[in-house]
Amino acid sequence: MTEQPESPDGAPSVAPHGHDPRRGRRRQAWRDAHARMRSGLDSRPRLRLLYKVGVGVLGGLVVVVGLILVPLPGPGWLVVFLGVALLGTEFPAAHRITQWVRRLVRRARLRWRAWRVARSARRATAARPAATPTR
Repeated sequence: MTEQPESPDGAPSVAPHGHDPRRGRRRQAWRDAHARMRSGLDSRPRLRLLYKVGVGVLGGLVVVVGLILVPLPGPGWLVVFLGVALLGTEFPAAHRITQWVRRLVRRARLRWRAWRVARSARRATAARPAATPTR
């Protein structure tokens, strides 16, 4: 078990919002392993082709399943976008679509937050009693 670093007053320091300092190391280890795997694939053209075909088939299957799920209750569009993201790991056109969807989602999230802040401010001013006395 790793020991927690301590603050100057002797209390164990806790990172904000449950941030785990090991997370960055794990992410870097994952990226390094992925880079080694990709370089191994790039050195073997037939294996690279087989991998690309496999990603294409699996990604296409996920997209088709997502499209089937669209009219049904559940996460149909989410599954479609996950399939496109999977295809985007090998195909540039799918990667561009994934980036476009990510930008749309980010903009929508920012608008949602701005709307909530504005609504909260409106409610706070509406709830405050008037400063002028009424007769």
